[in-house]
Amino acid sequence: MKKVAACAIVLSVSRLRAMLVSGLEGGHRPHYSAAVALIQRNGHPADLVTVGNLARYADADGTPIAPEKLQPAVESTIFDLASVTKLFTTTVLLTLVEEGRLGLDDPIAGWLPTFGDGERRRITLRHLLTHTSGLPALLQLWTDWPDRASRVQAVLDAPLVNRPGVTFEYSCVGFMVAGLLAERTTGQRLPDLVHERVCRPLGLTDTGFLPELAGAARAAATEYQPHIGRGMLRGGVHDENSWSLGGTAGNAGLFGTAADVARFGEMLRQGGAVDGVRVLRPDTVAEMTRDQLPPAIDPGFRHGLGVRIGDPHWMGPLAAAGAYGHTGFTGTSVLVDPSRDLVVVLLTNRVHPSREWSDIAAIRRAVAEFAAGS
Repeated sequence: MKKVAACAIVLSVSRLRAMLVSGLEGGHRPHYSAAVALIQRNGHPADLVTVGNLARYADADGTPIAPEKLQPAVESTIFDLASVTKLFTTTVLLTLVEEGRLGLDDPIAGWLPTFGDGERRRITLRHLLTHTSGLPALLQLWTDWPDRASRVQAVLDAPLVNRPGVTFEYSCVGFMVAGLLAERTTGQRLPDLVHERVCRPLGLTDTGFLPELAGAARAAATEYQPHIGRGMLRGGVHDENSWSLGGTAGNAGLFGTAADVARFGEMLRQGGAVDGVRVLRPDTVAEMTRDQLPPAIDPGFRHGLGVRIGDPHWMGPLAAAGAYGHTGFTGTSVLVDPSRDLVVVLLTNRVHPSREWSDIAAIRRAVAEFAAGS
């Protein structure tokens, strides 16, 4: 019986590996140079696969790196998490709500005075975390403003594109505002808040902003960005807005490993605590992961506080069960399905060497389908 079970595990991992290897080969171009998939069931690692190399190309034209300089991706490879950062920012803000320092439905103008006029007076933390604030999706901070101070002010002054509460507009600007709100409320920088309130309690030793030299050496490369005076990125944040703010923003900037991201997901799956360490109260996680959108707002999925819910575009069959999580532009994702006791993490560097090369939605769906059925 044990031999049969062992064979089943080997076959299972082989199927998952084949999926990820297909992304290394791609079609016209590879989808990524490195990938790590980690599937946890009931809090325990069930499947772990690593494929590829930390970097494969020297520039956006696809000039290959010499074979002797290739470094294989491993379980401890650090990836630029991109918008998965938003979940950590959300968690920090919800700890402040639990402490009574912020209210989900209080106007943010009490802390950020530029939101004190006109329709902007109606914007609340709930609006920011559900992408219903009316703020624009993006600003080009790195081209339109000369320094960090003016860029921060541009974020705080961003004009509304919709009335608050009536439209879903996925807004990195809204999460940059959310990060600034956390800083103004506490007087601490966002990296310190994420470390003290999320990473340190959970023991996420490989997760944080601005990787130190040792961490950067373990990082998967992302994009070649000569248009803003940067070369091939490895350990430097990919998101240009976050980069222009010093690499620390509420929308993007975190780096981490698959094991760390899975532990964060497990904390949510277990209602805010893992291994006896509580980060959020159960009722807070329940509020975070319930649908917050009015029925009239239908972007093709549902949304909680920071988390996307039931999105078939990348969750595959797990969407029907109301799974929740988030993706990152660099090719990362974390998916939690409480009905199956599942946490699914897929980390890739799909923007290497260029964001124009690939879309990994099909691979995300395939991994979710594998997790649902294996």
